[in-house]
Amino acid sequence: MPRFVRARRAAAALFLSGALLTTTAACGGGDSSQSMTTGTATTPTASASFEQQKLAKTRFVANAGLAAGAAYQWIVKPYRAGTFKKGADGRTFALVKAGLAGAFTYNRLKAAVNNAKGDPLLSKAVAPLSAGIESLKQLGTKLRNGEASAGDIGSFESVINGVKDAGKSAGAEVVDKVPSASQLGGG
Repeated sequence: MPRFVRARRAAAALFLSGALLTTTAACGGGDSSQSMTTGTATTPTASASFEQQKLAKTRFVANAGLAAGAAYQWIVKPYRAGTFKKGADGRTFALVKAGLAGAFTYNRLKAAVNNAKGDPLLSKAVAPLSAGIESLKQLGTKLRNGEASAGDIGSFESVINGVKDAGKSAGAEVVDKVPSASQLGGG
């Protein structure tokens, strides 16, 4: 390969890396209330709160949809098929996937509740579900260890359906979206 082509590709890669880092830094680092460049505290503007409210339903739908998709695909469906029963083919692998899906679902449901806080109607609709979501915290471990019962799966399903119904009542209909394996694994 000619030297010029390699240099041009390296320059393009360097440029794209810099652009990616710049956009990542511009998005903010999370909970920090300080600006990346000046170190001074930032104050929310009217447009920032408007954007937060505008995107609250979208984020809620995305997170709740991923939670519902993971729950159905890797927990409810295999449980109904009998894959979690002792002696079933692929039981161990299914239990590991269900444990990961349980933790992922809990995480996405917590994020969805957090997103709902940006929209007053959605916030009111989702508020009563917080206790049910907290009750799911240990379900991932139960699934991974093969200790989940029909009651656990039923309560899991009812929490997911409650979140979907709350979204629908607030004008944010949730559709199941099965996450990729890298999303499920946290990568």
